[in-house]
Amino acid sequence: MKLSILALVVSMFSVSVFGQSNEEKELKSDELPTVVIKKAGEDFSVYLPDKNPDMRVREMQKKFIGYNLGKTPDGYDEYLVFFEAEDASLAATYNEKGKLIRVVERYEKVKLPREVIFSVYKEFPGWTIVHDKFFYTQSNGDVVKKQYNLKLKKEKDIKRIVVDPNGSIIAGI
Repeated sequence: MKLSILALVVSMFSVSVFGQSNEEKELKSDELPTVVIKKAGEDFSVYLPDKNPDMRVREMQKKFIGYNLGKTPDGYDEYLVFFEAEDASLAATYNEKGKLIRVVERYEKVKLPREVIFSVYKEFPGWTIVHDKFFYTQSNGDVVKKQYNLKLKKEKDIKRIVVDPNGSIIAGI
């Protein structure tokens, strides 16, 4: 009886251990952290990477997170760090102490989230998305703007709309 109870306890323990190791394998190593905090003198810089489905957006943000400011230049109130790639740019403004003040990101031809695609095609049946831009702006660690500017076409008609990442249509331009 003691042997069977011991065997049952050991098997339950091994199942829970294997279950935990499988969960760890499912985590993707290329995912960005939820919040990035870096020390800037006596203050802290906060950056919130976007969980965008487009790999180019995540790669640009990963490069920005990994960028080392080095020593801050003397004599300037603010300074700018600029990253640029094909159809993508990220501009970050820092204060004189090296604290991140503002980040402005712009991307063209990105992979759109499902919510955006479904919302647009539901609201505008028969229209086709022919061009898109993604804007992501932060100020002092708060997201100020996160939107998709889309150009739609149906035969000879063209519409421009602004959609948030949840698929809500903000405005028609």
